[in-house]
Amino acid sequence: MKTQITTILFLALCLACFFPFINPPIALAVGIVFAQIFKNPFQHKTQLTINWLLKISVVGLGFGMNIHKALAAGKDGFAFTIVSISLTIGLGLFLGKLFKVDQKIAKLISSGTAICGGSAIAAVSPIIKADAKQISIAIGSVFLLNSIALFLFPVLGHYFHMSQHQFGIWSAIAIHDTSSVVGAAQVYGNEALEIATTVKLARALWVLPVSVLFAVTNHTSLKNIKIPYFIGLFIVAILANTYIPNISLVAPSIVSLSKTGLTLVLFLIGSGLNYQSFKAVGIKPIFLAIIIWVFISIISFFGVTQLIN
Repeated sequence: MKTQITTILFLALCLACFFPFINPPIALAVGIVFAQIFKNPFQHKTQLTINWLLKISVVGLGFGMNIHKALAAGKDGFAFTIVSISLTIGLGLFLGKLFKVDQKIAKLISSGTAICGGSAIAAVSPIIKADAKQISIAIGSVFLLNSIALFLFPVLGHYFHMSQHQFGIWSAIAIHDTSSVVGAAQVYGNEALEIATTVKLARALWVLPVSVLFAVTNHTSLKNIKIPYFIGLFIVAILANTYIPNISLVAPSIVSLSKTGLTLVLFLIGSGLNYQSFKAVGIKPIFLAIIIWVFISIISFFGVTQLIN
């Protein structure tokens, strides 16, 4: 009986994500609260759903963007991307040794913080031959900070009077996972959403050179490297929206559904973040993740606010 009630409640909350009164932060918060009280009845299927729904939704957002604006946003974020990724991974590996954190966990946390959260961890883990426990610890650390960032960043952006452009780039650099970047930017405004999504996906491409670097240093075959193909579909969607006139008839509906899909993704992510999962992570990895995240957030904040109007 309890299992049936839990299943009905879970499905009802999933359905609620399709209504406008549930925005990304609320969806994540509801998911987290649900995880503390109940057990996700579809735990094994949820991760697969998150993976595919996130990709499909991000591609859908491309139908609301213009290629010329996207290129401009990518150009502004390029220098920040190179510097921030190098600093983040370098600092993460150094502090990992200093704090005597498992080196594979340190590499996973550093990659996840520097590039694109769980996607980067998933890409790097087979290259460095990380086991399930090391992967879960890294993902738990990164998702904990993602949850905080989704609530905190829009508040800080408004407090410091950041422009839509500035916030879009800052969130793409300083928030780990694509879902939380898009969620925070969506709350901040449509321009911030366009810029943040473009810069974050351009940043995600850096998982390839980082993976190659780890493959070389770990003497691993390059065949283990995963290519994020869905980014190419995102670019196709932008091109279609820019150059196909009739696409404007359906593009707004696609974008709206994509935003709803991302809201549902954040609820599903939250539904897997219970107290036990964080407790299993341990203090040192979380401490390492916090230091790296605070460092890159502060550095990128001052860089963006000083160099971009």
